[in-house]
Amino acid sequence: MKLGLQLGYWGAAPPPFATTQIEEAERLGYDSIWTAESWGSDALTPLAWWGARTERVRLGTALIQLSARTPAATAMAALTLDHLSGGRFVLGLGVSGPQVVEGWYGQSFSKPLARTREYVDIVRKILARDERVTNDGPHYPMPYPGGTGLGKPLRSITHPLRADIPIILGAEGPKNVALAAEIADGWFPIYFSPTHSKFYDEALDEGFARPGARRSREDFEVLATVPVVVADDVETAADQMRPTLALYVGGMGARDMNFHFDVFCRMGYEAEAHSIQDLYLEGRKDEAAAAVPTAMVEEMALIGPKAKIRDDLAAWEESMVTTLLVGGSLDTIRLMAELVL
Repeated sequence: MKLGLQLGYWGAAPPPFATTQIEEAERLGYDSIWTAESWGSDALTPLAWWGARTERVRLGTALIQLSARTPAATAMAALTLDHLSGGRFVLGLGVSGPQVVEGWYGQSFSKPLARTREYVDIVRKILARDERVTNDGPHYPMPYPGGTGLGKPLRSITHPLRADIPIILGAEGPKNVALAAEIADGWFPIYFSPTHSKFYDEALDEGFARPGARRSREDFEVLATVPVVVADDVETAADQMRPTLALYVGGMGARDMNFHFDVFCRMGYEAEAHSIQDLYLEGRKDEAAAAVPTAMVEEMALIGPKAKIRDDLAAWEESMVTTLLVGGSLDTIRLMAELVL
């Protein structure tokens, strides 16, 4: 199993110690570092800035949002970062959710599966640079129909360093997970539980079995973000995770469309998820956080004393996960290197 350093997206300000964390992770043998975006900082600029301080680790986005850029803009960024890093860039993509897509980017969230398939296809065409790029699909037509009528098919001026940069897709629902297995090189699960993976096994197998699937189980990456909280007391550690889980389960989406809520329902926490959601949407955020059971935190995070974390890692090592994406203090980064690498 590999380790990746998950830097995520920024809060109110840039993280003050990111460069130190990155340098330590590379020294310890981490495989990769990852940035993200929501509706504040972007993922690509920090990755380029911080990545310039590295020599070996892969540099990836976990993830950037489809609606933030056209497929051509994403392909341009990918080939640029791949050149600058000497072939270390990994393109992580995701559709996000309707609140962000429609509320922040001002675009329709309709047909996310079809949009993802079309988007990835265009990015791959641009990176392959075999011919001038056209696309007849309804979501990203190239050249643009109508308008001035002066648009014409183009091919990238810059020759990509690699014509086949790895693409990792974020996915939660069964159809999206199957799509990732079919068209991508890997998958970012969010709130993955190593003890409740049957649902994912079935969805992945469906994608791998489709005609033209790029990968198989043997060469497909599964990169799971796993929060790590080291503390002598398990409840104290869980308390650090409860507010974030309450936000994602209760408030990151509408009552009838929240993909994170659905994940925990599939794990068997449907009653708890409904309670958390009701409290959060009523504005009772502290009560929503308190309603998050410790067992629910332990499904997707490593919390508690060092010895417990070491024991709990066994389930992750036996799972389909190929890389644990972890973050935190220097002590946490070093502890995970000690336990995993």
